[in-house]
Amino acid sequence: MAQTKTDTSSISFTAHYTGQVWYRNGLSSEAFHTRQGSLYYSLLSPLEVVGRQIVGTNIRESLLQRHFLIDHLIEQAITREGVTQVLEIACGLSPRGWRFTSRFPQLKYVEADLPAMAADKEALLRECGSLGERHKVVTCNILVDGPESLESVVAREFDTGKPLLVITEGLVNYFDLETISGFWQRLHAVLKQFPSGRYLTDNYPLLEDHPFRKLMQFMGNLLAAASRSNVRWHFNSEAKMEAHFRNLGFSSAKAHNPVDYYDTLAIPRTRSVPMVRILDART
Repeated sequence: MAQTKTDTSSISFTAHYTGQVWYRNGLSSEAFHTRQGSLYYSLLSPLEVVGRQIVGTNIRESLLQRHFLIDHLIEQAITREGVTQVLEIACGLSPRGWRFTSRFPQLKYVEADLPAMAADKEALLRECGSLGERHKVVTCNILVDGPESLESVVAREFDTGKPLLVITEGLVNYFDLETISGFWQRLHAVLKQFPSGRYLTDNYPLLEDHPFRKLMQFMGNLLAAASRSNVRWHFNSEAKMEAHFRNLGFSSAKAHNPVDYYDTLAIPRTRSVPMVRILDART
């Protein structure tokens, strides 16, 4: 088996671009605005317009669909299930921790990323006045053992007597299924230590019947070239996605389709089948 690449810092291109999408759509403050993000946003605007006209959707719409839907599921977990601990892995420039800790004073929110991105995010949140015992940034690499591992971060930061919700957004499709499944198995073992454990992640299934299947592959190749990484398609149906997580030991798994929330959430509506799904797995 080929050696696994553990330094994925090249993916930071997407952190800046998605951060700019959040900022341009009123989801974050001026502190989350970066010159790099603004540049990428301008450069990709023509492609986004063409994508919307030809495909009926584009990358920005998918980014907003997944972000709004994950936010909705987190809010339900907090208000309906009493979740007070959240870990967001590969946080990048996500404004979610800043927004949720300001709304819910009982919430402890830990953001995690590779060293360079974690340092940038910590400085950003300090500028926002958001850092403290309830909201912090730590270094984490999901592919390694030791003090920066998933297991070490969770052991240091969270109370195993309370439920834990873990989020990854914009991360998993950069790894082949074997590699990311290793992380999912470790995550399942970690979450089993808590009274209840829940995991939310976006995933982009390459659906067999998607009308723009080949174009999705082309867009994935473009993103891979821009971020100097690989983009992988793990599943070709929602059912296979859900079954995979149950086979990893999760007691339940549901793939949320943005279409099912068009009437309840203020998320972009695509003319074609949405590209993204939000996988919701519980221990």
